[in-house]
Order: sequence, then structure tokens, then C-alpha cells
Amino acid sequence: MQTTELDPSLTQALAAARKPGLTLIIGNKNYSSWSMRPWLAMTAFGIPFQEVRVLLDREETAAAIAAYSACGRVPVLVAGEMTIWDSLSICEYLAEQFQEKHLWPQDVAARATARSICAEMHSGFGGLRTAMSMNLRASLPGRGRSAAAQADIGRISEIWEECLSRFGHHQFLFGDFSIADAYFAPVVMRFHTYGVTLAPALNAYCERVRAHPAVARWVEEALAETETAPRHDAALPD
Repeated sequence: MQTTELDPSLTQALAAARKPGLTLIIGNKNYSSWSMRPWLAMTAFGIPFQEVRVLLDREETAAAIAAYSACGRVPVLVAGEMTIWDSLSICEYLAEQFQEKHLWPQDVAARATARSICAEMHSGFGGLRTAMSMNLRASLPGRGRSAAAQADIGRISEIWEECLSRFGHHQFLFGDFSIADAYFAPVVMRFHTYGVTLAPALNAYCERVRAHPAVARWVEEALAETETAPRHDAALPD
């Protein structure tokens, strides 16, 4: 996978992204939980792509993202002349284009459940997002324990417990690593940053996710970043 740092030459970068193949535009790995999800899916399943990283909270950030998509947010997947934005849409596109890789579980009931919990993750858990912003370089045990965040932690625990016991055989949520695990990986990282206490089986699941090669690679590259995103840092709880 080739990584490109997007600087003033937006036109040149955009032209490169429009070449055959897949280009994933992401934010800083330290902060961008939404970018992490499709990046993990593509990396875990061996889908080749070029990476373009747009640094967040800079004067040029909005223009850099707009060069790829009018939505104004990362991630964005460029596939030839097509542009796919939004993490869940990107993951669905990948699952459709690479059916032989089985990004979703193959069992019908498991697949339906996996899609349901990803949709719930996608549209919900605002309390957790607000109180426990993703920052892999930080260590904030005990912080971010708002009532809304605690309720979200409880619901996520329920989801994980049900999936692991019903489908996961106490490995990943549906046995093999899937989009569902990629979707909840940023939550695993938040729980690590904020020192969230979980039941032993759920702690073990978090450890398996963090040890997955794709996740470990994302974290390693996030920790190696030197850039900061002031507005994202400001969102961290006191």
C-alpha cells in the first residue's frame, strides 16, 4: 500500500487518485475513527489500495477533502471515476466487489445481525463519541464517564456478548474477522484509552482485536504520527 501526503498540489493528488485501482482518503490515524473502519476492512482482507492522508484541523483541510468529495468528510473511496463516501457505504461497496473474500459473515442470520449492529454503530452511540473522542496517543483512564457514555458502554457490551456467544465462538464477533469487527475496532481503542472496565470475555475480545495485524498496523502508524489536530484534542474530556 502506497501512502501519499496531500499538500498544496490538490489537482495532482486528485489525478493520481483517479488512476485505475482504489484510493482511500483518510484523516489522521490517531483521531479518525471513521477512516479506521474501511482502512481495516481493506487491509485485513488484502484488498490493494493507495492511501491519501488529509491532515485534520488545518486551513487546507476542507479544500483537500473537497477535491475528492463534496460531502466534506473522510473517509472517501475513489474507484476509477466513481467516488464512494461514508464508511458504511464504502464497506458495502467492498463487500460487493470482493465477494470471494467474505467481508460479511456467510451465514444469513449472522450476516443480517452483523449489518444490524454496524448500522446501530453507524447511527448511534453519540454519548460515547462525545465523551470519549478517539485519540490513540492519549491515556485517560476513568475519564469520559458521562451518563450517556455509560449507557452506550452497556449497550455495546450487550451486543458483543450476544454476538460472541451466538456466532463468534468466542473469537471475533462472527467467528472470523469481518466488517463488524472493523466497525467496532475504534470502540475497542476508545475503551483502551479511557480504561473502560469490561467483563473478562469482552476484555479478551478487545485484546484479540488489538492484536489483529491490521489493527496493530493502524495503531503503530497512528502512534508514529507527529501532527496534531487542535479541535480534536480540545474535544478530550478534562
